[in-house]
Amino acid sequence: MSIKEAKETDMVDYLSAKGHEPIKIRGADYWYSSPLRIEKTPSFKVNRQANIWYDHGSGQGGNFIDFGILYHKCSVRDFLGILTDFRPGFNSFSQEQENKQHLFFSLAVEKKEMDKGKIIIVNERPLSSSSLLIYLATRQIPLAVAAVYCKEVDFLLYEKQHAAIGFRNEMGGYELRNDYFKGSSSPKTPVFIDNHSGDIDVFEGFFSFLSFRAVQTDQSMLPNNFLILNSLAFFGQQRHTMEKHGQINLYLDRDDAGMNCTAAALKLSDNYRDRSSFYCNQKDLNDWLVLDRKENSLLIKHKEKQIVKQRKSQHHGRF
Repeated sequence: MSIKEAKETDMVDYLSAKGHEPIKIRGADYWYSSPLRIEKTPSFKVNRQANIWYDHGSGQGGNFIDFGILYHKCSVRDFLGILTDFRPGFNSFSQEQENKQHLFFSLAVEKKEMDKGKIIIVNERPLSSSSLLIYLATRQIPLAVAAVYCKEVDFLLYEKQHAAIGFRNEMGGYELRNDYFKGSSSPKTPVFIDNHSGDIDVFEGFFSFLSFRAVQTDQSMLPNNFLILNSLAFFGQQRHTMEKHGQINLYLDRDDAGMNCTAAALKLSDNYRDRSSFYCNQKDLNDWLVLDRKENSLLIKHKEKQIVKQRKSQHHGRF
């Protein structure tokens, strides 16, 4: 591939093929958790129209080739070789001409395993770490709910081991969250939970899903089917799954991307229903849950103080 052809390769497609999906989309700007380092708040922006990027956290930026040599830690020539077999839209690299490319793919796999910037899953176990349990508590997710759907996952990144709450998809990839990290291991796909229902509840992220389960009063009641997209970018390809159901309840985020997606879905069919109105003043269902329970806690404390004050007043009134 020539340098000119490489510069014209869609960077959003390439990032998706490598397991990186946008956290938010505003016009032509796609925002990611930086693929080049660990960060808590997404600050890596790709302008899809210009096909350029800028990492606000590190102050680096440039064209697609500039990104490629940093991401793969290689020369321009090596990156052009890597790009030769990239097929946009397939989220994979071509395996045609197997005999000719056998050596290339063997080396690519070996390099991927050694690449310090890739997430490598080491181990999984039931949730038990005190730091992760505290994190769940700050997000107002009961352990009894999280333990059904999540594991405690050890993973390597930049030669350091971390522990996170892991939400596994059917292909073995994980959505990973802890107090300082938000990311995912490859492959990244949605999660469909079949409860043999004719209706389906759709969520953008797994913490919104866990929040929904946390507020369901009767956990023994047979729920609807669930679809956790893990990225809004998967909405289109999941229409066939959603539209097999009679009623499609959307609990998407209340940011621009989520609301635009909901509005577009409502035009497709009357089966789509927007269920986000009760958290309309919050970014997503989990933000609503955290605020709602904090407000209730403050209300209870206020009432307790009033009762104590009244009792003290009544006690002093006896003398």
